[in-house]
Amino acid sequence: MRKPMMAGNWKMYKNRDEARALAQEIVALVGAEEAVDIVLCAPFVDLCAVAKMTDGSKVSAGAQDVMWIDEGAYTGEVSTPMLVAVGCKYVIVGHSERRGRFGVWPKDWPEELHAVFMDNDVSVNWKARAALAGGLTPIICCGETIDERHAGTTDTIVRGQILAAMAEMTEEQIGACVFAYEPVWAIGTGEVCEADEANRVCGMIRGVLAERVCCGAQNIRILYGGSMKPDNVDGLMVQPEIDGGLVGGAALKADSFACLVTAAAKTA
Repeated sequence: MRKPMMAGNWKMYKNRDEARALAQEIVALVGAEEAVDIVLCAPFVDLCAVAKMTDGSKVSAGAQDVMWIDEGAYTGEVSTPMLVAVGCKYVIVGHSERRGRFGVWPKDWPEELHAVFMDNDVSVNWKARAALAGGLTPIICCGETIDERHAGTTDTIVRGQILAAMAEMTEEQIGACVFAYEPVWAIGTGEVCEADEANRVCGMIRGVLAERVCCGAQNIRILYGGSMKPDNVDGLMVQPEIDGGLVGGAALKADSFACLVTAAAKTA
């Protein structure tokens, strides 16, 4: 039986005091919940505050990105040892906003700036392996754009992303990862992938994982990310291949995030 997970991705929201207050509220509401793994992925500058507020509870701190090298002359980057030292246990890897596939770029941004925010299949693999080696659990994201979905290439795109993310990993390493299917067109848009289709793609992902870890794929958690919220969480969480959520907007308010955790606990 796979333990459900709810991971909140706070993106570039909440200063230190706001992050402390939100983490405190969430801990008060669901901090004793043992049936669900609860993760708060906060901005780097908030991680110390979040880790302190969640210490001693069932809530864990997570980061939103990581560098694949432990130390060096990489201005602006943050490494796995740094994240572990401040109390992180998880890290998001390859989110579509990091892959450069989300939203509309400002028209006045030159093309060369787009790559600054773009992960690719190779760097996602490097980051995931560095996280595992350093003691973090990577939440590896995959998903298609609206153009790719309309072209009927969803499965091809997602399969390729998953295979690339697992490159050079052992079966044990793959089994230690969490994966998240996030259709790019449903992130932050209010649109949500129909529950049965989200379940189908998550099942396809599990099939790809099974090619590398055989029967162990049934123990790997696959989350859904893409406008999961209190009014659709029940329909998503009853799907057999969906083990939780990677949540954006609904994770920025304690009561709505707690609703998601409660819904996940019902399926445990």
